[in-house]
Amino acid sequence: MSLPPEKASELKQIIHQQLLKMDVHGRIREVLAETIREELAPEHQQLSTEDLIRALRQRGIIDDVMKELKFVTDVNEMGKTSAPKPSTHFVDREPPVLKKTNIDPTRRYLYLQVLGGKAFLEHLQEPEPLPGQICSTFTLCLHFRNQRFRSKPVPCACEPDFQDGFLLEIHKDSLGDGSKMVDATTMLSICDPVHMVLIKTDTFGETTLVASYFLEWRSVLAAENGITNVAVELLGVGTESKVSVGVLNIRLEMYPPLNKTLSSEITSTQFTLERQKTAEKERLFLVYAKQWWREYLQIRPTHNARLVKIFAQDENGVNRPVCSFVRPLRAGRLLDTPRQAARFVSVLGHERAPVIGGGGGKQEQWCTLLAFLCRNKGDCEDHANLLCSLLLGFGLEAFVCVGTKAKGVPHTWVMTCGSDGTITFWESLTGHSRYIHRPINPDDPPLAEQPKPLYPYRTVGCIFNHEKFFGNCQPSDAVEVCVFDLHDESKWKPMSGEAIKSVCAPGATSSVPPFPPLCASTIDAAVTSNEMEVQLRILVSEHRKDLGLSTVWDDQLSYLLSQALAAYELERTTGVSAGNEEFQDAVRRAVPDGHTFKGFPIHFVHRNARRVFATCLRSPFCEEIICCRGDQVRLAVRVRVFAYPESACAVWIMFACKYRSVL
Repeated sequence: MSLPPEKASELKQIIHQQLLKMDVHGRIREVLAETIREELAPEHQQLSTEDLIRALRQRGIIDDVMKELKFVTDVNEMGKTSAPKPSTHFVDREPPVLKKTNIDPTRRYLYLQVLGGKAFLEHLQEPEPLPGQICSTFTLCLHFRNQRFRSKPVPCACEPDFQDGFLLEIHKDSLGDGSKMVDATTMLSICDPVHMVLIKTDTFGETTLVASYFLEWRSVLAAENGITNVAVELLGVGTESKVSVGVLNIRLEMYPPLNKTLSSEITSTQFTLERQKTAEKERLFLVYAKQWWREYLQIRPTHNARLVKIFAQDENGVNRPVCSFVRPLRAGRLLDTPRQAARFVSVLGHERAPVIGGGGGKQEQWCTLLAFLCRNKGDCEDHANLLCSLLLGFGLEAFVCVGTKAKGVPHTWVMTCGSDGTITFWESLTGHSRYIHRPINPDDPPLAEQPKPLYPYRTVGCIFNHEKFFGNCQPSDAVEVCVFDLHDESKWKPMSGEAIKSVCAPGATSSVPPFPPLCASTIDAAVTSNEMEVQLRILVSEHRKDLGLSTVWDDQLSYLLSQALAAYELERTTGVSAGNEEFQDAVRRAVPDGHTFKGFPIHFVHRNARRVFATCLRSPFCEEIICCRGDQVRLAVRVRVFAYPESACAVWIMFACKYRSVL
């Protein structure tokens, strides 16, 4: 018997509610703990699923569940066929595939459950979503010690119905202790928090960062039975970082249960010591930074006007040294080259932090990496920090440059120093823009030929990475005359590497969040390309119908456009153009004599077909193709989605037409 997806979802929901009502999860945990104590002898290092099911059957738990679940069939409706009834519950548009996890009973885990939210007052008037209606959703993203998790999306409401559990492995970084189960004292020394980021996705697919919170999980080490419930108050971001946005109910549980819990005095003393240590390190760095700034101003009073950024505010309004926003980041198998990394960063959306009120001022907000990746968009500083981190991971000497572009607009970009002294600028917002820097010598005679700068950057105030910080102390901060000899202290005033390391090195202070790993894309590029292409064909046909025009599609011509789109993406990634001759030859063969061919390629970083179509119609060239009139008009459209890590994507679309020329 097969059920429609809506019925299957409704049935799962009913079963889930019944299991919660009977507290089956709690009973299973008791059986699991008992079975481990009784049956996990030294010769049995793994507890199989069969062992657990056998134990549940022996204790009659499975029979109890089956008795409680009553399925009633209406005999009168057996022979009737009717349209499936829509589910009364919210159905995830992309249902997650549940995977079995082999739990190693020799390792320690933290089971974090999110049991609903409350007091999300901004959504107090939010109406109940109708069955099948697309509504705004909340998604919770977690990062803990190189592990990332994502909750199922739930409808935005005053009391959002989060019901998710995450199994976080607590492990030691050193390989020597990898096989040993960590005890409570060892876990107390692991000061990495659980970073939680709440994202809102509206009905158009646009994402907003709602809250970013660092959860101190170690309170569970002093909890009776190794279980504790925490009400986490989430504060807003940016200008609203002091305003509460809602409360999450969280339950923390150690697995396997601790043999011996710590006293609350020990945990609170540890937290106090860590806070004091962090505060002292940050105080000493602030004292040093003030002294460095005084010395920098004494070189030239005009230095006061230069963009020398030592501290920046994160999404929670916390001032942090800029060097802590960068760290060597390896992408594993997800990215192969520095240029591919630059392309990936460029397809993440660009959006300035929102400002309440007018005045044209820019709200400063340098996001933590997890918040930037989960939201899939950020400001130029976020892009530059991520690109610099990836280039450092690829073994390059990379720096973030802080300065201005045309009209004095503040901007950040990335610079790499080659081993031969070559200075290359990387524009993180476009990815394919790389510029070799050749400084102009102002002392050259007037008639001497000078290199013409192609880059858009005007001034540079400072450069930094995870270990170094340099303030520009050359007579002019104009990029075109700057010499990037970082060993010459008369041109670049350095900060002490030890001072930077004391507050920015991984684990140096509890206020510097660890960097999360990148996640592979969940987008099926071929399926998404086909879906968008079908939607665009429908939109084009409807638009032409409104104009009184018929539409005939040429599938072969559409297929030929693929090679051009692949070549465009290759050129954006590598800077090398290839395959153009074959494409031109194929088009000449597909277009008969006396016919005209027109094509219009366009690039997007989102997958909304209606927005794409509206944008294309604003271009007179594209509008001319879509609304083409003539004899034997044949239309073609091709969509090619290129998937990147974090489900970012580059979308290339080409509209084309061929028609008989009538003079």
